[in-house]
Amino acid sequence: MKSKRDLLTLNDLGAEGILAVVHRAEALKQERIRGEKLSRPLEGKSVALIFEKPSTRTRVSFEVGVFELGAHPVVLNARDTQMGRGEPIEDTARVLSRYVHAIVLRTFADATMEALAKHATVPVINALTDGGHPCQILADLQTVLQRKGKLSGLKYAWVGDGNNVANSWIEACALLDLELTLAVPEGYEPSRPMDNVRIKLVRDPQQAVRDADVVITDVWASMGQEAESAKRAAAFAGYCITPELLSVSAPDVMVLHCLPAHRGEEIHEIYLDGPDAAVWDEAENRLHAQKALLEYLVR
Repeated sequence: MKSKRDLLTLNDLGAEGILAVVHRAEALKQERIRGEKLSRPLEGKSVALIFEKPSTRTRVSFEVGVFELGAHPVVLNARDTQMGRGEPIEDTARVLSRYVHAIVLRTFADATMEALAKHATVPVINALTDGGHPCQILADLQTVLQRKGKLSGLKYAWVGDGNNVANSWIEACALLDLELTLAVPEGYEPSRPMDNVRIKLVRDPQQAVRDADVVITDVWASMGQEAESAKRAAAFAGYCITPELLSVSAPDVMVLHCLPAHRGEEIHEIYLDGPDAAVWDEAENRLHAQKALLEYLVR
C-alpha cells in the first residue's frame, strides 16, 4: 500500500509542515490577487468533501479551492449517502479511496475521523471535529503572518471556551514554540494537554490579553451545545472581547474569530465592522491555506 499523509491534528504536519503550508498559502493568495494563471497541480484528480455538520466557510473554501487546483470536488452530505443509513465509516473509507484522491471530512467525534483515516488509502483531512479544527489555525497563522510579518516573538491570547479551535491553537503553539495564554472559565478547559512552559491557562481574561499581539476568540456555545447557551452565557460573563478589555493589550493588537460570530456576546462589533478588522482576511485565507494543504498532502 502506498504511504499517505493525513491531517487529523496539526501534529500530523509538524512545525516544518505547518510553516510550509502557511508560506505556500500566502504565495497562492498573491498569485490569485495578481490575476495570474492559477497553479493546477491536482489536474485530473478528485476530492471527496463530506459534511456531517453545517458549514459555510469550510464548504465553500474547500470546494472552490479543489476546483482552482484543477481537481473535481465531490460534495457529499452524510444524510444523502449510505453513511446516513448506517454504513460503517470504515466501509465508506474503503470505497471512496478507490474513487478519489483525497477525502475531507467535517464531523462530530474524533473517533469517526480516526476510523476514516485508518481505513482510507488516500489522504484524509480534518475539516472540523468536536476535538479540533486544524484547517482554521492554518488560515489564522497565515493571517498573522500577513499582518505582523512574523509568527515568532508575538504574544498570543485565547479568550473564551476551550473548544476545538482552542485545542488546535494549543497544538500549533506547542509545535512552533509560540507563547499562548488561554483565559477559560472553570469547567470549560481545553482537552489538549498544556505541558509546554510557553502555554498557560488562566481564569482572568485581562491577565491573558495583557500585552498580547494577537487575541483569538470563538462563540461560547458551539454546534450541538445550543441547549447550554444560557448556562454558558453566565459562565462567560466578562469574557467578551471589547475595547475596554483590550486596552491592556499591545497598541496594534489584532483580533481573530473563526466565524460565525455573535455580535456583542463574545466579541464587540468593532472587531468585525471596524476598518482594521482582521476576521475577513482570516475567513478568506481559509481558501488559500486549504489549497496549500491539498498541494502538500495529495500526490
